[in-house]
Amino acid sequence: MNTRYLLLLLFINFTYIGFSYTDDWGKTGHRVVGEIAESYLTKKAKKNIAKLLNGQGLAFVSIYGDEIKSDDRYKGYSPWHYVNFSFDKKYGEDTPSEYGDLVQGIKKCIEVLKSSIATKENKEFHLKMLVHLIGDLHQPLHVGRGEDKGGNDIQVRWFKEGSNLHRVWDSDMIDYYGMSYTELSENANKLSSAQVKFIKQGSILDWIQESQNLAKKVYASANVGEKLGYKYMYENFPMVRSQLQKGGIRLAKVLNEIFK
Repeated sequence: MNTRYLLLLLFINFTYIGFSYTDDWGKTGHRVVGEIAESYLTKKAKKNIAKLLNGQGLAFVSIYGDEIKSDDRYKGYSPWHYVNFSFDKKYGEDTPSEYGDLVQGIKKCIEVLKSSIATKENKEFHLKMLVHLIGDLHQPLHVGRGEDKGGNDIQVRWFKEGSNLHRVWDSDMIDYYGMSYTELSENANKLSSAQVKFIKQGSILDWIQESQNLAKKVYASANVGEKLGYKYMYENFPMVRSQLQKGGIRLAKVLNEIFK
């Protein structure tokens, strides 16, 4: 085989693998989180957010964290999209990554947004990142095992197509359901005020622990090489919808506390 042709194939293959690793919730999932959050914002939070985002909505900016991955200037933010720590420990009991992680990223965003000296440009950037990261927090495999890249290395079949466990939870199930982000948002579960209050309880670390507990269930839900389809969708898509809804409600809680 021609050497130049072989190198081209290797480049394409590595590029594909890289993109598949960095996906999270997919565009639809992130937009659902942003759209649901809008309905739980206070008037004051809405006003301040509109100023920072120049009128753009949370659903619109929710995929910003993925869009900047193609820009080398933002490579340092890549570790913010996930966090890995031992399943038998709590966050912080293992030494946090020196390069940053999901928890550190969210805390930094909140710090900048509360700052009295940060520029509007800096606050706008960190607001967009915060919207995205709260979404990531609620995808269980973003709090998965580091050794398999949050399920990216667990190869499975999604109906007739090759996939991996991470991608199934990021986008395969959502895309298969066939609803737009507005349709999914409008058809979220009807919750009582008591249920919403319960979802809002806790801190970022509590929500991280909750997601990791769900990640354990996700890992147990499929074996390497398994063909996943209708049954898997029936058994697991309710969790996807629930996590997207929780993400939206909790994103609103965080934003309401920042812009109170």
